[in-house]
This record gives sequence, C-alpha cells and structure tokens, in this order.
Amino acid sequence: MQYDGIILGTGHNSLVLQAYAGLAGLKMLSIDRGEELGGGLSTVEHPVGSGFRHNIHSFFHRGLTQLPWYRDLELARRGASYLQPDLNVAMLCRDGRSLQWWSDFDKTVASVANFNVRDAATLHKWRDAFRPIVQKILIPESQSPPLPPAARQRMLEQTADGRLLLETSRLSPLEFVGREFEHPAVQAGMLFFNGLREVDLRQPGFGHHIPALLASDAMAQMCVGGSKQLAIALAAAVRESGGDVRLGTSLRRIVVENGRAVAIETADGERIEAKRFIASGLNPQQTFLDLIDPAHLPAEWVEKARNFQYNLLAPLFGLNLNLREAPRYKNAAANDALMVIVGLDHVDQFSQIVAHHEAGTIPPTVMWGACPTQFDPTQAPADRHTAFMWEKLPYRLNGRPDTWDSVKQQHGAEMLELWSHFAPNLTDAVIESFTRSPLDTQRLLPNMHGGDLLVGAFANGQVGYHRPFPGAGHYRGYLPGLYLCGSCCHPGGNITGLPGYNCAQVLLTDLGVVAAWMPEPTGNH
Repeated sequence: MQYDGIILGTGHNSLVLQAYAGLAGLKMLSIDRGEELGGGLSTVEHPVGSGFRHNIHSFFHRGLTQLPWYRDLELARRGASYLQPDLNVAMLCRDGRSLQWWSDFDKTVASVANFNVRDAATLHKWRDAFRPIVQKILIPESQSPPLPPAARQRMLEQTADGRLLLETSRLSPLEFVGREFEHPAVQAGMLFFNGLREVDLRQPGFGHHIPALLASDAMAQMCVGGSKQLAIALAAAVRESGGDVRLGTSLRRIVVENGRAVAIETADGERIEAKRFIASGLNPQQTFLDLIDPAHLPAEWVEKARNFQYNLLAPLFGLNLNLREAPRYKNAAANDALMVIVGLDHVDQFSQIVAHHEAGTIPPTVMWGACPTQFDPTQAPADRHTAFMWEKLPYRLNGRPDTWDSVKQQHGAEMLELWSHFAPNLTDAVIESFTRSPLDTQRLLPNMHGGDLLVGAFANGQVGYHRPFPGAGHYRGYLPGLYLCGSCCHPGGNITGLPGYNCAQVLLTDLGVVAAWMPEPTGNH
C-alpha cells in the first residue's frame, strides 16, 4: 500500500496537517494505536448508554474559533460549533468574594477593583501596552515556523513594541505579577489564568504571558456536543480531501532506506509506503528512540531526544460528576461562569504546589472546572447535568505512579467535599462520579509521557526554534522525508492546532506547494 504522506497519530495537530496536505492534492494516511481518533479531544459516555457525556481531557479551548485552520478547514460547517459565555472565569475566594474574568474587559476591571483599585488600573495599563504586541508580534509568531533566537531578537530590537516584549519576557511570571500587582488574590488569579496551567511560574522568559493574556481577545470556549466534535469535524475535513484514517494499529518502526524515511512497518509486519514524507505527531522519544534504528541518526540527536524534558506541573487529575441538578454556588455569579476556580486565595499557594509536586505529594487542593450542561444540555439526559473539576497533581505519587490506582477514589471524595463547600447542593445532587489520575492519562495517551498534557516542558530551552530540542525546531526530523507536527513542537501543547498548521507550511513549502492560505512568513526559516 502506498501514500504520498503518512502521519503518525491522530491527535488534532496531526489531523490539521493531514487536512491541509489533502487540500494540496496529496494522498494521505494517518495511523494511530488507539481505537478513537482525536487524542485529547475525547468525550466519553459514562456509564455507557446513560447519556451523560464527559470531556475527560480537553474542554476549555481558548480562542479556537479565531485560529486560521478553524476557518480554512470550514470546521463550523462540519459540525464543530463553539460557545463563549460572557462570564468566562470566576475564582471563588473563601471570604465569599469572586475574581471574575469577562468577555467585556471593563467588567473584568470592575471585578478586580473590588479587590484593589490600583490593580484594576494596572490591568488597563498593560492591556493598552500589549495590544499591538499581541496582534502584530505574538499571534503571527505562534502561527508561523519559529525564527532562530538571534534573528528573532534582532528583529524585535528594531521596534519599541519588540523591545518592550523582550524586556517583559526576561522576567518570570511570578516576578512580573509580584512587580505589577498588589493584592495577593489578584496576583494569584493573574498567575492561574495563564500561569499554572501553562508554564513553571518560576521560569524566566515567560513574564510576557501575563500582559499578553490581558491584551488578548482569545477567551475560553467550549465545543457544542463535547470536545470530540472538533475531532469529528477535522476527520470530516480529512476524508473530504481524500484522506484515510486507520485506528487500532500499532507501529513497529519507521523504515529508513538510503538515509531517507520511506515507509512505516506495523506491529503485525505490514509495510506502508510514503512516497514523499512521514510526519510524526508523537513525542520525541517515541519518534526517535522507539521507532527509528539509532544507526540512522547521529548519536547527538539520539541523546537530545532522550533528554527531552516533560512538565513537572502538567499532570492532571479529574473528578467527573453525573448530577440531578447543576452546582448552585453560594456566590451566585459563579453559576453563569464557564470556568470556576476554587481553593485559590493567595499567591503564596503556588510555591506550596510546586514543593508538593517536587516531593511527589498531594498539595492543598486548588482546582478548576465547569458544568458544561449549563450551556449545552445535549451533554446529559433531560433535566440532568454533568460537571467536573481538574487539579494539577504529581504523576509519581509518593514516588510511584501506580500509587494512584489505590488512592484516586479517596482523593476524588476530598475534592468533592471542598467543592461542596462552595456549592452546598452537591451534597445531595450527585448520581454517580468517577476519577481520572495522571497515570490514567498516560495509559490512554502514551504521547503524554508522565501525564504531561503539554507534551514537553517549556524549560531547559525547549521553546520556539529549540522546541523540542536544538536542530529539530523547524518541524524537520533530521532524516529527509521526516517531519514533526505534534505538541512537542512550537508553540506547544493545548488545543491550538498550531504545531500542525506550522508544520504544514514547512512541509508543503519543501514540496514546492504554495497555498493561498499560508500566512506571510515572519522571517527566513
């Protein structure tokens, strides 16, 4: 069997790349060991046949309808429609107040002013300063193959906006928030909205994430019918362009002949030819250590793949509820919020969380979640609801990941107890519950080594042109004919589709295909 191109994995980045390649007239196959396509775009019915649907890995899709591939691939027409509630986030404090993040920025400012008037003014200051930076620099950078660091710095140093971005980036998120905001709850909220869920807050180089969030129009959105609908729409785009998807098929190796990646071999010995390329949506260890004979790679390249680092703070624990009624919060504003955060009151809690992750122990609970059926009743039976809370917890609990199998139900009960403090009706509203641990994440999605949903730390230089590691940051996998398109590439994890979108730009350009959808490059790659 023969294709123009073969893509390893059927996560959303792989499907984005496959759809664009198909539109360019290439005969494409994507292949996956799992029985369900979409990777983290998973919506499951629990119990089976009950009508209660849960998004067990991915739910909050920030600004997804603004992304170019959503438009280019006509995903709304193909069934991926999105809701964006006006009250995007409510952080519930133990004193009864809430810090609120609205689609209407003035309402967000007013909420912050209830905690600290000067902090509210700071929001406006940094939003105004970073609006042109987000629109003219950060968005184009995220939607293009990355520039080499020295070339990027030279380019940014030429403008006032670029110089402000460089200056702010030198800080860590903690340093930026500590310098710019006063109230500990406001500091905590700023860090959580775009901190704990993204990068290590202590890492220099990411201070700009906070003002970029303030200046961005991209808010949390939810897919109608569940996150799986986005995968279904992407698969429809793939199939309409003539592409094939094969599931439940494990790989043995990438076949290399005459120094070029030319085919794949499945675990049962089938060989499938790739006339023009193979693209991997897998992590670097899977691609370069598990599937390629080391004799075909330089020892230095193998060592870099082996040393690729994963996030300490990324593993996710989930508590999922089937409910007789939606959560009713003491702070009534939270009933209209898409995302609700509980357990977070003070910036100092972040250092405690990090210390517990480093020790492999469970910190005092800080969790966030939603009741999807408040906005989309199709995800539960009539007059019933689903809800969930997520918490970042260590993968190696007490030194061993399998510890989770014996303690996860108890920890879920503790999360529910805290949740019920803020929404007392949950005490009697729960019909059924289940939990998912960081170990469960890796079992379902081995690409997310150690339960790392971002597929690689934003540390040790693993950013931009050097993500996943130096030499591989331009979506090319050393061997001719081999490309990388997964979340281990720039700009990283979460449901952005941009690693696949950017890989499509590089790959099709290499093949001599110029498509109207391609953006203007930010520089020479």
